[in-house]
Formats: sequence, C-alpha cells, structure tokens
Amino acid sequence: RKALNQELSKLFNNMWNMDVNRLVPGKDYTIDLQGKAGAAQQGGSAVQDNAARHLFHRVDEERLRSIKTFATFISLLDNYETSTGVAEVVTPEEVAENNRFLDAVLETQVMKLAHEYLLKKKLAKPRLADFKSQLYDIWFQLYARKEGDRPDSCGFEHVFVGETRRGHQILGLHNWVQFYLQEKRNQIDYKGCVTGKNKTRPGKDDQVLSIQFSWKGSVKPIGSTFIGVSPEFEFALYTIIFLLAEERVTHERVKIEDYELQMVVCRHG
Repeated sequence: RKALNQELSKLFNNMWNMDVNRLVPGKDYTIDLQGKAGAAQQGGSAVQDNAARHLFHRVDEERLRSIKTFATFISLLDNYETSTGVAEVVTPEEVAENNRFLDAVLETQVMKLAHEYLLKKKLAKPRLADFKSQLYDIWFQLYARKEGDRPDSCGFEHVFVGETRRGHQILGLHNWVQFYLQEKRNQIDYKGCVTGKNKTRPGKDDQVLSIQFSWKGSVKPIGSTFIGVSPEFEFALYTIIFLLAEERVTHERVKIEDYELQMVVCRHG
C-alpha cells in the first residue's frame, strides 16, 4: 500500500474547509443507507437488492439551483450519449454551457487555491483564460475509449455523468448530483452500501460512500462517491491529481477529514 500523500492531504483539507457551497447532511439533504450491499459481478444484472428505497431521501433543490456552480453543473449532465462507441456531437449550446460552468468554478476559493498550487508546481498557466482552456482540454476534449473508435468520451462524461460499455458495464459515474437526479427519474437503482473489511457501517452524515447500484441494465458492484460536496471541490481535486500524474494510471492515498481515500487517475493520451 502506498503511503499517505501528506502534501496533498493538507491541500485537500484546506479545500474541504473552503468549500462554502458544500451541502450540510441532515439540513440540505438526507440519505437513507438501508442494507449492506451483497456480492455482485461487474456487468451482471441479477443482484440482491438490499435497499428498497432511494439513497437520497431528500435534497434541497432550491438551494442547489441557487448556487451558480451547481446550477451550471446540472446543465451539463444531459449533454452526453452514455453508450461508448457512439460518437459524441457537441453543439455550440453545449460549448457555451461548458464555458459557463468553468467560469463559475474559476470564481470559487476552492479553484483559486487549486490554481495557486498548480502554479507553484509549474503545471498550470498563470493567466486565468489560459488556465481555463487547459481545464477545457482536460475535461471536455473528446477522445476515443478504444483505438479506432469514434471520439465517444471525455473526462467530464466519464467521471461525473457515467458511461456504459456494450450495455453490460458501467464506467465512471462518481458524482452524487448525477446519482440523485437519475434516482429521481427512476433511472438508477440503489442496492445498498458497501463496507470495508474492518470498517463499521457508514452513517447518514458520512460524505464519502461506497455504494452498489444498477443503471441502464447493468450493475456497478462498487462505486465510490463524495456526497454533498460542491462540483468545484471534486473538479479541483481530480484536476490536481491528473496534472501531477506521470504514469498512465496513478494511485494517490490521501486523508480528507476522517476519510482515507485512494484516488485513481487514468490518462488517455
């Protein structure tokens, strides 16, 4: 096991404390954890459902939509064709939505702190406009998931929206807002929480969870997600690890609040 990255842990804790747009458990939303998830195979569709109800019992949507970063983030979630192998078509309207989201994120203290850190590491451009186009490339530039395929994917779609492969595998989908909105439309079925070998059951105030769910006909045996955090917080974290990454696949162990997390970044190109 890799040692904890102390430098990143310190930085991410500062960002956590600065995340004024993060929702408060029990106040801005409530989750209903229910049963512990059973054993499941990636891609299988038959799995025991240990949660009859939704994971999100209640979310204050007015609060969500009144925060610029959440509102602009939500507008991006319906811009993607989730099936890999199907080329993405990006309309001028979607490009404008991507830009509005980046502008909103760049105004936050969390992202300013991330920018400062990346400047020190000589990994970002000092001018905000240049940093913004760097972020655009990282997150919204299309690439082909498989060689020879059409450009069918981008970082944002994978991490935040989720993708499906040949109808029997779920890729990505690590964002709680997307999960909540899909659940509200009955597109996603929460099957229960996943606990580690030596970990006690997560509580309703936990802001990091591992969960099992089915979506578009497939099961994700275990998917991890922050709960309640702002889009800018996740966006900043993953951007930093991505830019620091030197391998095709990088694992970083960090401690944020009481959560020990392993973050994995895969680079495409």
